[in-house]
Amino acid sequence: MIVLGVDPGTLTTGYGVIGWKNGKLYRIHHGVIKNKSTDSMPLRLQAIHTQLVNIIKRYHPDEFAIESAFYGKNVQSALKIGHARGVSILAAVQYELPTTEYSPREIKRALVGNGAASKDQVAYMVCNILNIPKEDMMHDVSDALAVAICHLHKTISPFNQKQFKNWKSFIEAHPERVIT
Repeated sequence: MIVLGVDPGTLTTGYGVIGWKNGKLYRIHHGVIKNKSTDSMPLRLQAIHTQLVNIIKRYHPDEFAIESAFYGKNVQSALKIGHARGVSILAAVQYELPTTEYSPREIKRALVGNGAASKDQVAYMVCNILNIPKEDMMHDVSDALAVAICHLHKTISPFNQKQFKNWKSFIEAHPERVIT
């Protein structure tokens, strides 16, 4: 199974493509879609949609996972993220990809075991799980990869077995599956 995870933003949208095969989790591709702050919102949204469509065409994911909307103190920021989420989901739906949304707390809990984990803690776990050098990891990318890992954690065996409450308990039971 191949999953495309997305961390939406109008200036920077992180994405990560990961796979699960023969009981192993592996990174296929990751990166960011960068927009200029001087570009109009419609042009930014078009760029996000177009580039995600190109990623879908190139890597043929089986499923799509995205971080759900997070409401902070700034309503305008929440609306802009909502626009980026909308065009991202549209790209997935156009290619009939099953689409799942996860809250930031749910993603952090799945990776770190703590829903209040920092971005650095999430990035650390993503790098360790996928054997990616830590210095190469932007938070937008690690968040997108975390969304995809969370999705597999929730849907693919052995992660969905009741005995594992989180990644920490799974890793403790299966240290041989973590590449360091």
